[in-house]
Amino acid sequence: MSVAADFVPRIYTNLGNYFGGRKVLVLYGPRRVGKTTLVRHFLKSLKGGQKRRFYPYKYVSGDELEVQEVLSRPVLENLIEFCEGAKLLVVDEAQRIPNIGWSIKLLVDSEKDIHVILTGSSSFNLAGQVGEPLTGRKFTLTLYPLSVLELRRHFGAYWVKRNLEKLLVFGSYPEVLLASSISQKRRILEDLVNSYLLKDILELEKVKSSNVLVQLLRLLAFQVGSEVSYNELASSLKIDVKTVARYLDLLEQTFVIFRLYGYSRNLRKEIVKKQKYYFYDLGIRNAIIANTNPTDIRNDVGALWENFLAVERIKKQHYTSIYANNYFWRTWDRREIDWIEEREGKLFAYEFKYSPEAKVSFTAFLETYPEAKTKVITPDNFLEFVG
Repeated sequence: MSVAADFVPRIYTNLGNYFGGRKVLVLYGPRRVGKTTLVRHFLKSLKGGQKRRFYPYKYVSGDELEVQEVLSRPVLENLIEFCEGAKLLVVDEAQRIPNIGWSIKLLVDSEKDIHVILTGSSSFNLAGQVGEPLTGRKFTLTLYPLSVLELRRHFGAYWVKRNLEKLLVFGSYPEVLLASSISQKRRILEDLVNSYLLKDILELEKVKSSNVLVQLLRLLAFQVGSEVSYNELASSLKIDVKTVARYLDLLEQTFVIFRLYGYSRNLRKEIVKKQKYYFYDLGIRNAIIANTNPTDIRNDVGALWENFLAVERIKKQHYTSIYANNYFWRTWDRREIDWIEEREGKLFAYEFKYSPEAKVSFTAFLETYPEAKTKVITPDNFLEFVG
């Protein structure tokens, strides 16, 4: 799978459209998913042309010491001087700047003609800094690894189907998709796992060692599609349950994994206390367990397919404003449904099967929830579900 070097098929094409009546746009997302590329692509469109008037902006990075010094201190005179001549201030890696929320609040409240874009890879840190100060002043966008929705719009349905196996194995980080060879894809994924995946947690939460986090992720990678027990994880890692819960929460907030809860209407036979965990990118998941083999020689294709559909559905819901509560369903006698959506006052049940010939029964679920709509998602029809 190779694509053009200027490949930027993102769902957010013109960031200016997302300000609305607010003056601050916050762009969240995992590291290396293309937030900076997206912003720079947008800024190029502001440089003028025959049909577009030049729009003055200032682009800075939270990694710069001078930027940290100015923006971490909410002193209006300094902020106005810093932004002089600009109608748009862009702060990349904004989570590195203490008190940035209060500084930006002071700036946009005082200067009517300025807008601000903040990008950050560490949601728990940046959200904590901008949440309260910028209440009512910001609009938030989340950028994930490339979605099937974006790939289909850019390349078409045939391309997505033809490259489905590679998406299951190598995921959809932009750099990985751009790589021209299998060996290059593997090297990029190894670099992502070793250098970037846990960087926010290690830097900002003062976690002493990444070893336990990596071991925890390995355990989760082998349990994709199965309910996870905190007690079992704690026992395997030789740490306490509270630490397991804290690490899982941090991994969620840094866009490595997300959880799914069990669905129930308080029936005793239904399991609700355990959760399932999925990875935001399958390439990361497979690199963590050092398995980027083709699907035809793997024994975890069912888990890959389930994770793939779960995360792509999350992306589609987010990008197309489908408001839903997502769950899985399982009973104590092991009857289960992979994906439950509660939306628009209705219940939808989906089973994920990589083999179109696999037998599926919704009988037990429909006996309890006869009003639910049901569907099996396979490689033959998955595009309507996620793309």
